[in-house]
Amino acid sequence: MVGRRLCNRPIVADGAFTYTLRMATLTSGAPLGEVAEILHAAAVLGHSAWDLRSGSEAHFMPDIEEQLRRNLLDLFALLNQRQIPYLLVGGIAMLTYVDGRNTKDVDLVLSVKSLERVPEIAVLERDRDFARCAFAGLRVDVLFTTNPLFELVQQKHATIHPFLETNVRCATVEGLVILKLYALPSLYRQGDGQRIGLYENDIFMLSERYRPRMEPILAAIRPHVDDAQMGELRSIVADIEARIRRVDRLKRPPASP
Repeated sequence: MVGRRLCNRPIVADGAFTYTLRMATLTSGAPLGEVAEILHAAAVLGHSAWDLRSGSEAHFMPDIEEQLRRNLLDLFALLNQRQIPYLLVGGIAMLTYVDGRNTKDVDLVLSVKSLERVPEIAVLERDRDFARCAFAGLRVDVLFTTNPLFELVQQKHATIHPFLETNVRCATVEGLVILKLYALPSLYRQGDGQRIGLYENDIFMLSERYRPRMEPILAAIRPHVDDAQMGELRSIVADIEARIRRVDRLKRPPASP
C-alpha cells in the first residue's frame, strides 16, 4: 500500500514538543520504520500497524513512539480481557480507513458502568455524555452510551480490525460519518472553525473513498437533532457530495474529439 512519509524536526516550545511536517511519498510496502520520528498517530499508527497481513514488517521507532503504541496495545488488551463492550471512534479509528489523519487522542464509546470497570482509566472531567480521561499517558475521550445516538453507533456500526497482536472493535465508515455529522451543528454554534474543517474533511475523505449511502446515515441522525440542525446537515452533505462529484469529473480522462 502506498502511504505517506511524515518528515519532521522536533522543536521544544514551552516545554512540549511541536513538529514541523513535510509530506513525501512512501514506496509501496514500505515499513513503518521509514516513517519519520513523530508522536502523531498518523505516522505511528498507520496502515502497517493496523494490518500486518499486508506483509510489511512494523519496525518500532524511537522510545516515545514505541511507548505510544505499547500503551494503546495495553489499553485494547485490557478492554478485551475484561470483555468491555467498547467502540473505537475518532481520529485513530479514521486511520483504519484513510491515510494522514493526525491525532494524539483515543476516542471510545463506552457505558458509564463499563468505564467504572476499568479504574486504570482515570476520569479527569465528565458530564452526562462525555468524559475526558487518561490511561498510561494517553488522553482518552469517552462518549457515553447514555446518549442514544452513541449507543446506536456502538451497537449497529461496529467491526473488528486487527492491530498488531490484538483485535480492536472499531466504528465502521458509516458509524464515523454519523458521529462527525452529529457533532457539526454544535461546532458551528461554537464557531469552532478548526474542528469544523477537520470533521468536514474527515467526512469528505471517508465518503470519497468508500461512497457510503448518505440517506440512511441522515435517517439515523434525524431523531436526535431538531429541524434546523437537520437542515444544516443536509446542506453540509450536499456540499461534500458536490466536492466528490467535482473530483470524479476532473479525474476522468478528457473525452476524445
